[in-house]
Parts: sequence; C-alpha cells; structure tokens
Amino acid sequence: MIIDFYKFQGTGNDFILIDDREELFDTEDSLLIKSLCERRFGIGADGLILLRNHTDFIFEMIFFNSTGERSTFCGNGGRCILAFAHYLKLFDKECKFMAYDGVHEGIMNNGIISMKMSDVQKVDVREDSVVLDTGSPHLVKIVENVKTVNVLNKGKKIRFSKEFGDYGINVNFVDLLDGVSIRTYERGDEMESLSCGTGSVATAIALYEIGKLDDTNLILKTTGGELTVSFNYDEKKYTNIWLSGEASMVYAGEFEC
Repeated sequence: MIIDFYKFQGTGNDFILIDDREELFDTEDSLLIKSLCERRFGIGADGLILLRNHTDFIFEMIFFNSTGERSTFCGNGGRCILAFAHYLKLFDKECKFMAYDGVHEGIMNNGIISMKMSDVQKVDVREDSVVLDTGSPHLVKIVENVKTVNVLNKGKKIRFSKEFGDYGINVNFVDLLDGVSIRTYERGDEMESLSCGTGSVATAIALYEIGKLDDTNLILKTTGGELTVSFNYDEKKYTNIWLSGEASMVYAGEFEC
C-alpha cells in the first residue's frame, strides 16, 4: 500500500503528517513509525501525526513520538497539524480539533499559527524547579546560562530519576540573560529538541508563578526560533493559554508499507 505523507516543521520541531481520514494507517505498527522517523534510513522527524475524522470537530490529532509509541499532546505538533489541515482546506481561519488532552482551538493569521492550550490548575513550585502539566508533563529549571548546559546529560538524569519513574518528564532549562531562552530535553525521543511547544508554555507559566516575570504575554527563544505564549491568571488557575509561532510544510512524498 502506498501512503502519501507531508513533512511539516514548527520552529525546528519536525513531524510526518498523514491524512488518515480513511483510517488506513496501522496505529499498532510501532516499528513502521519508528523507521519512518529515523533520520538516516527513514524520512526523519521528531514524531508522526495522523489527521483523522471526528464526529464533533473538524479533525482529531493522533500523535506518536519518534520511537513509535503513542504519546501525550505536542504543542508544536498541534500547530503543525493546524497548518496541515489548512493546507487540506479543512478550515479557513479558525477551527477546533480533538487531541490527547481534549479540545483545542486554532487560528491562522498571516502565516502565524496560534493554538489554545488546556487550562493549567496545578503548579508544583520546588526549591530549584517547577513541575506542571501543559498537555505533557514538564519540569522547568532556571540556570545561569542555558548555552553552557549539557542538556542531554542533565535532562536524561532528571527524566529517568526515581521520582518520575517509567512515565518520565520533559525537562526545560531556562535563563533570563536576554529575554527568556529555553532548551528542552524531551522524553520518548530521549534527546534535545530544537523547540518544544508544551515546554514553552510550561516555562512561561512557571516563571510567572514564581515571580520571575509579571508579563502574561511572553516571547521565548528556542534553538529553532521564537514562540509566543499568552495566558490569563485568576484564582490560582491559568486559562485562555495560547501558543503562537510559525509552522510550514517542508516537503511531500510517499512511502510503501
């Protein structure tokens, strides 16, 4: 069987997108997904995303990380599937879709894709870090200079620590030297990503929670580019959270399975 695919990226976070409204793709074939995401012998991507029909919304997003396992929500992946759905002419300017953590809204505006994230009600402030869930679990840690951090080694140590168990956690290292700069170790892929959408949202909320910043509309510098996070805060709850940035198609092709 020949399957068409599309490669999209959002601030360097890249994904294989497949229009699977006919549900032909085998979601149980983790080896196929892993091989497609492999960067030397496959297409290469941080993950694979299926676009499927949904009874109540324009589409449903099903996300797999690069190891072939179905995973939780991905912020940049969500923005990429919005760009993909717009390319497929499923909507013009605004839409709603279903994902792992519930319903999300999306807006297209002059090439910038904005996506509404789930509310955040629990923020665990610790002595040297902040832990919260923004669709995926994240730990945020402020460092003196993010450029000098060994993200792979330090991120892996925290991710595989006994506290977080087999489920693990994504780890974000942040500095405030020139605005907000962030580097992220992503569980599942077990590597540093060029950009992480849910990590950027987690970082913006964490910095506000601990009083390092008082801005509810924040630009974050990732290795792959800039992302904007905005939110409302009321009665210890973060609502109306939006993640915005560029996302675009890299190329299209087909593979046989």
